[in-house]
Amino acid sequence: MSAGLTFSFTVADNAGERLDLLVARHGDLSRTQAATLIANGTVLVNGERQKASYRAEPEDAVVVTVPPPPGRDVVPEQIPLDIVYEDEHLLVVNKAAGMVVHPAPGNWSGTLVNALMGRGEPLAEGGGEDRAGLVHRLDKDTSGLLVVAKTDESHRILSGALAARQVTRRYVAVCWGHLNADSLTVDKPIARDPRDRTRMAIVQTGKAARTDFTRLARFDSVDLLRAHLHTGRTHQIRIHLSSVGHPVIGDDTYGGGGGRKLAGLPPRRHFLHAAWLRFKHPVSGAIVDLRSPLPTDLRQSLAALSDMPELATHQDPLDVFGFYHTDESVGSARGAASD
Repeated sequence: MSAGLTFSFTVADNAGERLDLLVARHGDLSRTQAATLIANGTVLVNGERQKASYRAEPEDAVVVTVPPPPGRDVVPEQIPLDIVYEDEHLLVVNKAAGMVVHPAPGNWSGTLVNALMGRGEPLAEGGGEDRAGLVHRLDKDTSGLLVVAKTDESHRILSGALAARQVTRRYVAVCWGHLNADSLTVDKPIARDPRDRTRMAIVQTGKAARTDFTRLARFDSVDLLRAHLHTGRTHQIRIHLSSVGHPVIGDDTYGGGGGRKLAGLPPRRHFLHAAWLRFKHPVSGAIVDLRSPLPTDLRQSLAALSDMPELATHQDPLDVFGFYHTDESVGSARGAASD
C-alpha cells in the first residue's frame, strides 16, 4: 500500500479477527505497520478509534489512512530517459533495467520519478509527489514501456482504463523448463508473503490476479513466452510463472536465478521486458500502439538460449517469433522504442 493514500473495507467473513491482522492483509502491510497506524489513530472502525486487539464484527466499516513518510522531499535529477512518445497530456518511457520507478526507503534518488521531475515538464499530481504522474509501475530489473500522465485528467482517465482492463500490456519472458501446453492462464490471488514481507506470494485471501501466457518458442531448456496482464499486481508475472514451476530465468527472488551463466544474463537481471503497450489516448481517443524491441542484454541472452547467434544483432527478434501477431487491429498512433 502506497504511503499518503486511504483505503477502506467492510468486514464480512473475517468477523472475530483482530483489527491489526485485517488491516495488514487488506493493505499489504506488515502487522507491525498496521499496529502502528492503529495506535496513531489513522484507522477508524465505524468512525471510531479501536485498539489493535479489537475483534472485528460483521459489517464493521474500516477506513485506513497511510500517511506519507515525514521529511523526505523528492529531488529533481538530470537523468537521461528514453522517451518514445510524448504530447501535452502524457508520455511513455522505455525504462532501463536497474532503475527503480519511484522513491522509497533505500532508494530516495536515481529513480524514474526523480528523472521525470528533472525534465521540468508538468506531471499529474493525483498520485502524490513520490508517484509524479505514474499510471502503473515496472519492477526495478524489468525493462520496457511505462505510461506517465502529465495532467490530473489524463491520470484519472488512464488509471480508470487500466482498472477496466482497457490498456493492453504484453511482456516477453523466458522461463525455465517447458509449459505443458502452448497456452496457459494462471488465475491466482497475490498478496505480501506472510513469511517474508519483502516478497509477494500466492495467498488465497490476496487480490485477484490473472495472466495469460502463450509459448512462442521452445528451446533446449527454456520457453519463450508472451505474457498478457489482465491485472497489475506487484511481481505478478514472476510469481505466476514460479507458482507453476517455471520461474523467469534470472529471477533470484522467485527461484529462477540458477543457471544465469547459461542464459548469458548480467547480475540481478531477469528475462522480463514490457515490449508492447496499447491504449486509447485519454483526450483524442486515438489508439496509441507502442513497441519496445528487446534491449541488448536480452537480445544476446535470447541468441545464446536459442542457439541462433543472428538474433544478437537483429533489430527486433520478437518479430521472428510472432510476438506481435494477434487478432487485435493495429491503431493509428504508432511509435518505436530504441534500445
